[in-house]
Amino acid sequence: MRFPIIFLLREVRKALKASNLLLIATHHVPLCLNTFRLQKVQAKNTLKIIFTAVPFALSKVCKILFSGLNLHVSMKKTTGLVGLLVLCLLQVAVAQKKKTTTAAAPVAASVATVAYEEALYSSLKWRSIGPFRGGRSAAVAGVAGKPNLYYFGATGGGVWRTTDGGGTWENLSDGYFGGSIGAVAVSEFDPNVLYVGGGEVTVRGNMSSGYGMWKSVDAGKTWTDIGLKDSRHIPRVRIHPTNPDLVYAAVLGNAYKASDERGIYRSKDGGKTWERVLFVSNEVGACDLILDPNNPRIIYASTWRVRRTPYSLSSGGEGSGLWKSTDGGDTWKNISRNKGLPSDTLGIIGVTVSPVNSNRVWAIIESQTGGVFRSEDGGETWAKLNEDRSLRQRAWYYSRIYADPQDEDVVYVANVNFHKSKDGGKTFSEIDTPHGDHHDLWIAPEEPSRMIVADDGGAQVSFDGGANWSSYYNQPTAQYYRVITDNHFPYRIYVAQQDNSTLRVLHRTSGASIGLQDWEETAGCECGHLAVHPQDEDVVFGGCYDGVIERLDHKTSLQRAVNVWPDNPMGHGVEGMRYRFQWNFPIFFSPHHENKLYTASHRLHVSYDEGQSWEIISPDLTRNDTTKMGSSGGPITKDNTSVEYYCTILQQPNPLERRI
Repeated sequence: MRFPIIFLLREVRKALKASNLLLIATHHVPLCLNTFRLQKVQAKNTLKIIFTAVPFALSKVCKILFSGLNLHVSMKKTTGLVGLLVLCLLQVAVAQKKKTTTAAAPVAASVATVAYEEALYSSLKWRSIGPFRGGRSAAVAGVAGKPNLYYFGATGGGVWRTTDGGGTWENLSDGYFGGSIGAVAVSEFDPNVLYVGGGEVTVRGNMSSGYGMWKSVDAGKTWTDIGLKDSRHIPRVRIHPTNPDLVYAAVLGNAYKASDERGIYRSKDGGKTWERVLFVSNEVGACDLILDPNNPRIIYASTWRVRRTPYSLSSGGEGSGLWKSTDGGDTWKNISRNKGLPSDTLGIIGVTVSPVNSNRVWAIIESQTGGVFRSEDGGETWAKLNEDRSLRQRAWYYSRIYADPQDEDVVYVANVNFHKSKDGGKTFSEIDTPHGDHHDLWIAPEEPSRMIVADDGGAQVSFDGGANWSSYYNQPTAQYYRVITDNHFPYRIYVAQQDNSTLRVLHRTSGASIGLQDWEETAGCECGHLAVHPQDEDVVFGGCYDGVIERLDHKTSLQRAVNVWPDNPMGHGVEGMRYRFQWNFPIFFSPHHENKLYTASHRLHVSYDEGQSWEIISPDLTRNDTTKMGSSGGPITKDNTSVEYYCTILQQPNPLERRI
């Protein structure tokens, strides 16, 4: 729109009052027309006046006089008439400023809310754009005699089933429950009966909880809520081999505080009622559970003291231990200190029994003297066979062990890698899988070369003992830390996927669908914030652990580190850090300055040259509470990945106000 100068002062006054108008004097406007152009801009609270051709001296004076106002002035060489106009504008602006300084309205009040008729969007539907790249799973199960039928529980997407050996997956729990799944069990006697426990045992800083116990009697078509609603995390469910109504649940409980719903629970009526048959304390839950395949009255279970806070993880301590029942759970004996087992502090414990030889029991134990232990007399005495760190590293996240159903000398251990022993647990070799970080395993009792594994990439099926696996690029269960978009056309969507990579994709393509081929990796890693350069949308900045920042130019594929500080202190507590960068530290461009890139540790950092150099522009903005800055983990195993780094900045400044 164009207006004569006579209307300009009135419009300037309106602009300052509304605080959401951008006034632009267009370049090279013929002064005889005395015209200007007004442009309304959403989410702005400043008046921006751009003049061309202003005399240098006048421009300096105006910039000084305009300082302190919500007014941005840009002037270059112009005639005296325009200069005179600037002074007139200044008088109006100063007068308006005096009227508003004593009672400035909140920033939010200046942002107009736009309402749209529901008819304009009522027919819109959500659509999945992928990528179909599995997220973390901690629970898998198969069915004896049905080689193509398997189930898995996602840590953020409910229960899934495949009927074609892992070729495709369908969700079974939508409409009934969702969230994190900790255990999936199928009745051997009646495969139509399924039990599911909510809440993963992989107690990461970004874990989610479950919604108790659920049951299906029609192979997952419909579900019934069967209680234990306050359990939060149920790592194991076991069903009696000939009685699908007799079921046991290992309940870890609330990972953040003391809670009474913990221990081993038993139901004799298919989940209608539950009784707690093993309880240590409101600080100690149960984490593993197995019935002797040859005598289901014999049960082994492990208990675990674990606690998460925003600044720490504690795994192990009083109450952690190994237990045995010989009467179906009526009574229990603590066998944690039996001959041959560690005498020091215990943490998480995984346990299994050989279906070939019930006297052969294995345990993988977290302790300073821990490792893989084996008993040849049903848990009375033990021998340590292996203490390799690769089997027990980061114990709280793994510590699972599985016996082969037909060979008493074959045993598997799930950790970062997938391990197999052929000599009863003395030595192990690694089996390649599609993804790392393994959390659960099911082996077909009639054909041990058929199995399904759960890991941080979802679930994969093998029919040849692990030589080949099905894909995890067919499971829409990815966990995303955040989603942003850019201003490209068509616009692109950017995400950071847990334990995978960052990605970007066009929101629409020329093909029939958006497939994996349309996604591409971008800057940073699984946990990072992403920032797209405002002037070049192919330049992306992405974060990673402990303050690592990467700049990636998609046009040239050039990537380089632009960290504030050249150090990745993984494994060390935050108390020794020069800058306290959290796992999820912010990275963002100023909405008011296109070359101003921010990041934050316990202080705010800014770069004007795309990360080549950084300035510190704030003091420590946190509480600087040294009592919450110790090394995380313990009392047995330390764990410092920056997830628990505390007294850090996690929120970016207000994008609407340049001064905030």
